[in-house]
Amino acid sequence: MSVGTSSAPGARGAPRPPAPRTPGDLVGLGVDPDQLPDGLVVADEHGRVICFNAAAVRITATPAAEALGRPLESALPLEDLESRRWWQLTDPYGGLAIRVRQPERNLLLPGGREVLVTARYVRTEPLGPVHRVVVTLRDTEARRRTERSHAELIATVAHELRSPLTSVKGFTATLLAKWERFTDDQKRLMLETVDADADRVTRLIAELLDISRIDSGRLEVRRQPVDIGAAVGRHIQAYVASGLEADRFLLRLAQPLPDLWADPDKVDQVLSNLLENAVRHGEGTVTIDVTPTASPREGEDTGTSVTVSDEGAGIPEDSMNRVFTRFWRGSKRGGTGLGLYIVKGIVEAHGGTITVGRAPGGGAEFRFTLPVAAPAYLT
Repeated sequence: MSVGTSSAPGARGAPRPPAPRTPGDLVGLGVDPDQLPDGLVVADEHGRVICFNAAAVRITATPAAEALGRPLESALPLEDLESRRWWQLTDPYGGLAIRVRQPERNLLLPGGREVLVTARYVRTEPLGPVHRVVVTLRDTEARRRTERSHAELIATVAHELRSPLTSVKGFTATLLAKWERFTDDQKRLMLETVDADADRVTRLIAELLDISRIDSGRLEVRRQPVDIGAAVGRHIQAYVASGLEADRFLLRLAQPLPDLWADPDKVDQVLSNLLENAVRHGEGTVTIDVTPTASPREGEDTGTSVTVSDEGAGIPEDSMNRVFTRFWRGSKRGGTGLGLYIVKGIVEAHGGTITVGRAPGGGAEFRFTLPVAAPAYLT
């Protein structure tokens, strides 16, 4: 009868898990703890700090020289959100022998600064004494900024939705309750208002979906041949049809233009936003220049550049670095402040670039450049 080989941990013939790495092992591998992006604090079997890397110094504001050699609980005096001392609660050296880690928790440093803390208890053998306590620290500021941005987005959406939905509800309720009392002209006016407010809600929902896709990197680009000159012309004609003077716009097309492969719907979205900003916030003539240019994508020679400029007051220098961030609005309030953030996401999803500056006439100048190469399956 043959004897099988046991697969239990530690059995003869079974592969043993690799031994835990210590700071010394990291140095042996050519990894300096000071190069790690997160704070690293390591205490020995006696609870004395033997590693306190540069990120830990930055996060805790404690010099490494002051932390090294001190007891872990005094070098890293953490408290939970109820002001209880963390190391006394967890008792890594005298606590449960089966415990090997502490999951990530939000804890407080002296002064109330929040940090994300994870701990690992290294034992030389199962159920043996703790040989090392390895603690990682992460600053919560980036996470707090993300959470604050999400909160602002929710507040903005709630505010923007409230007005059109209140209007829709008010007019529909009035029409249903008192239909016979209104003339046909009055009914038409109220229904046109409802229709416009419904369009406003639809646009806001589309913006939210675009932001979600941009933030998650899932914004899809369906490339097709695009006549960029004709696309700009359609937007100008729509403004003229709505009552603006035709001489408010100047379209200049450099010839010949290379064939542009892009997502026509998303290019229309970019053009619509930039032209609307120029008309609403700018003054004088809105000039649109379409020219061939160097491609923004490496390995390609040609791109198409579209510049939209006006003759208004322009954007202050100290605001230009915030134009493409969420919720940025110009001097004239209105809108969600999400349009240019979405524009930048669409342009970059095409592999392009977009910039803002001051136009020759003194107004704002937005310039985006798209690569023009056809999709790989056509080359």
